[in-house]
Amino acid sequence: MASARPATRPATGSGEPREPGAAAHAAGATPDRVPRRARSARPALLRTLWALPPVAALGLFFLYPLALVVRQSFTPDTGPRSAHAYRQVLGEHSFRSAVWNTVWIAAASTAGCLVLGFGLALVVAFVPFPGAKVLGRFIDVFLAFPSFLITLALLFVYGSAGLANGAWTDLTGAASGPVDFLRTPWGVLLAEVTYFTPFVMRPLLAAFSQVEPAQLEAAASLGARAPRIVRQVILPESLAALAAGGGLVLVLCLNEFGIVLFTGAKGVTTLPLLVYSKAILDGDYPGACVVAVASVLLSAACYGLYRAAMARALGGGRRAGA
Repeated sequence: MASARPATRPATGSGEPREPGAAAHAAGATPDRVPRRARSARPALLRTLWALPPVAALGLFFLYPLALVVRQSFTPDTGPRSAHAYRQVLGEHSFRSAVWNTVWIAAASTAGCLVLGFGLALVVAFVPFPGAKVLGRFIDVFLAFPSFLITLALLFVYGSAGLANGAWTDLTGAASGPVDFLRTPWGVLLAEVTYFTPFVMRPLLAAFSQVEPAQLEAAASLGARAPRIVRQVILPESLAALAAGGGLVLVLCLNEFGIVLFTGAKGVTTLPLLVYSKAILDGDYPGACVVAVASVLLSAACYGLYRAAMARALGGGRRAGA
């Protein structure tokens, strides 16, 4: 009896029906690519309609007011439009002084917030102590505090009639206390570092929560001490969070108004305070708009430089860790 041979699949060229999807396979297209091509063929008009609401909101609430400020800066109180306000304001010593004060206070405050925020975030995240979770929650609440409230609190402690000077006069019988730095640039710097440090700590705490404990245990088992673990394990993982927090603090410090106003520091005039002075005290609205335009350009330039520097540092860190 002849042995039965297994049925062979008919050749492709035969008249037998092919398996589902074989025609698409033979044409060089897989079933997965067909829906993708269909999705990519959606009308461009539909995508444009989806983009219109955010673009309209951006134009209405940001670009249009900014355009009005720029227009007002070229519109003097009398006469046709001209750049006279720019020539006048840019030539004033008060404007150049305000630019210098704004830049160095913002840069120093950002550096102080990065150093202090990194150290405090390390303690909160990696040093076990009672109340660590409560402190982490308090940082979230602190972000909602207005800046002038922190300044008033510092005035109550370090002001001329504050607790520190009051305790000194009670102990020594002197007419006044020795603490009188809040009305100086250092007082503004202290207030800004105090207020903006939690803005650095918040992204750092989120980054530290992603660090694997096994990495720290392995580094410690190999004999690495705490400073080396921080430098080689924790710091590379937190550079992105440092860049985010530092960039946010830099922009906020460049445009901070309440702290400078409430400290009443003598001779410390920043660009936001100069806008207020020209618009409210002097009634020079074109000059105030000129200062506002300069403040916007300065903020964008400083932030761009900061992001470029941090991107270079992050790229160098990735290459070193590769």
